[in-house]
Amino acid sequence: MYGLGLSFGLKMLLLIVSFLLIIFLFNYIMSKTLKADRRKLFSDFHINEKHKMIDWTLRIITIFCLLLIFPINMDETKSFWILQPWIILSLFLFVSEIVRAVMERKYAENPNAYKLTLSQLIFVIIMAFTLFKTDFWGLL
Repeated sequence: MYGLGLSFGLKMLLLIVSFLLIIFLFNYIMSKTLKADRRKLFSDFHINEKHKMIDWTLRIITIFCLLLIFPINMDETKSFWILQPWIILSLFLFVSEIVRAVMERKYAENPNAYKLTLSQLIFVIIMAFTLFKTDFWGLL
């Protein structure tokens, strides 16, 4: 009667598995189409030292921002949507992937590597947008 039922957990599992499967298939197809090497999941691959420095600078700024907004978000009367942690993390991921694409465009050996990165970024944004606009594909 109260709380989340078993069907919610199964639907959530189905949603997560299907979302990850769609993204994996898209990445696989695009990497074969563009003849670009796929990065490993959760890899910390940097193109060169400049990219590594920029990436770590972005990470430190993101952590600093998250720590800075924590006291602001504690007061629910002054809560701003732009200062929500998920917004800041999403912005970090977006900027980080754009930086990766720029570095791949300039310095990568494979000229199609940046196209793969940009296509992955655009596809994930479209997938996330459709998830939220369709009420999680009608599953939840």
